[in-house]
This record gives sequence, structure tokens and C-alpha cells, in this order.
Amino acid sequence: MASRRPLSRIAARMRRDDGAATAEYAITIMAAVAFAGLLVVIMRSGEVQQILTDLVRNALAAGG
Repeated sequence: MASRRPLSRIAARMRRDDGAATAEYAITIMAAVAFAGLLVVIMRSGEVQQILTDLVRNALAAGG
């Protein structure tokens, strides 16, 4: 390996995918957290809460 030129050693290191799965998991988790945060913001709005309350009340009234 000592005979390789520095650029070819760097290129060989860049082709390896060590840690790629970990990075993919990290990106997926960050996206999930962002989506959860968005849902929390949406669910806290008064209009959405009213829609959900009406939906549950109508479902309970239809079942009973």
C-alpha cells in the first residue's frame, strides 16, 4: 500500500461505506422528529382540536 499515490488512497477511502447505515438512521430519526414536531404544532391549533372533538362526538353518537 505504500506504493499507492496519495490521491488513490484518498479515493479508496471515499469509496468505503463504513458508517453509512448509521448516517442513514440519523437522518431518518431527524426527519421523524421534525414530522412529530409539525404534528404537535398542527394538533395544538384550535380548529384542528374542534374538528377532532366533533369527529369523536359524531362517532359516539352514531354508535350509541
